[in-house]
Amino acid sequence: MNILVLGSGGREHTITWKLAQSEKCGNLFVAPGNSGTAKIAKNVPVSVTDFPAIKDVVLNNNIEMVIVGPEDPLVQGVHDYFLADEELKNVAVIGPQKAAATLEGSKEFAKEFLFRHNIPTAAYQSFNAQNVEDGYAFLETLNPPYVLKADGLAAGKGVVILNDLDEAKAELKSMLVDAKFGDASTKVVIEEFLDGIELSCFVLTDGKNYKILPTAKDYKRIGEGDTGLNTGGMGAVSPVPFADQAFLDKIENQIVKPTIEGLQKDNLPYKGFVFIGLIKVGDDPKVIEYNVRMGDPETEVVLPRLKNDFVVLMDAIANQTLDKVTLEVDQRAATTIMLVSGGYPEAYEKGKEIFGVEKPTDSILFHAGAQEKDGKIVTSGGRVMAVTSYGDTYQEAIKKSYQTIENNLKFDKMYYRKDIGFDL
Repeated sequence: MNILVLGSGGREHTITWKLAQSEKCGNLFVAPGNSGTAKIAKNVPVSVTDFPAIKDVVLNNNIEMVIVGPEDPLVQGVHDYFLADEELKNVAVIGPQKAAATLEGSKEFAKEFLFRHNIPTAAYQSFNAQNVEDGYAFLETLNPPYVLKADGLAAGKGVVILNDLDEAKAELKSMLVDAKFGDASTKVVIEEFLDGIELSCFVLTDGKNYKILPTAKDYKRIGEGDTGLNTGGMGAVSPVPFADQAFLDKIENQIVKPTIEGLQKDNLPYKGFVFIGLIKVGDDPKVIEYNVRMGDPETEVVLPRLKNDFVVLMDAIANQTLDKVTLEVDQRAATTIMLVSGGYPEAYEKGKEIFGVEKPTDSILFHAGAQEKDGKIVTSGGRVMAVTSYGDTYQEAIKKSYQTIENNLKFDKMYYRKDIGFDL
């Protein structure tokens, strides 16, 4: 089967790496890809939201399946584009249709879905520029800290948590009136703060059946001890040690089942990955958010633990035969540490040569913001590379990743957190 993966990050390199291991994988393409995908597939210089250009790639290369990595093309309706086109409608697309992708595209839509299907989540209200005063009044009814979420897509940076009421009011004004996040914050959801420890649950669904992938936990803050600005993710651990079987059963019965049933009841066509951001409050899971694709860097620890043939798995999603598949999971732990550009998540420089990538190690290097230029691999983004390792325990796996970084990898102003897994 000829397959096209859309995206250019560590998630897409991991998906491509997993697909390439399958005997059922024919020609493999990635648009636009990075220096990691270039080694195992053919990169095509096409934007993930340029649907006509994607169509040309699909038709010119007899592509039978498209796996969508990031959220933007899904929220913009890439799956619907394929279904509406006579030449494309028989190509399998892994990723939900536009209506279902609104679960990530709109925080308000997601909260309404959660409440409608009685799925545990934080109390909330949403506001726009016209009723910003009501927003101030709602903030006054809450206990700190205050959670403000831009309704639309803000590249993972649209959630702000503040302890001071006046600061929270100023932030609400900045988002709604001053358009801090552009169109993404024309509406803002304010919700009660949930105190607990976070984890991610990933579900495969073919629209009828589902399979739950291994759990993972990622670390969003730039600074050690979970301090500083939010990032796209600085590292991840799988499995999550505190998620015992009783807790996993609660996740399945209280959250996963009603989510998949809710998608069917609301007629939201969904073939792909459901990412459920959870928080463990006491002994109970609650939903923080939905994403309509795999998380990054969680993909870099979840997929390496999956023993199944990934092409067979994706094909089962396309053909609605996921109930015939048994998931096989590596019992070892996997961890990943993200190397980032100095200054990220704020301003940073690109084009720094990355040294040590070709050295053999015990770890797997998943390229993210990295490109090949004049025979050298250089930085091209904020999050540059994920260093994934296996271990009998997560501590052992983390140690291997850190050793790989310290002994091999280097680029100017390289930064990484040295405390991933500290809170477990």
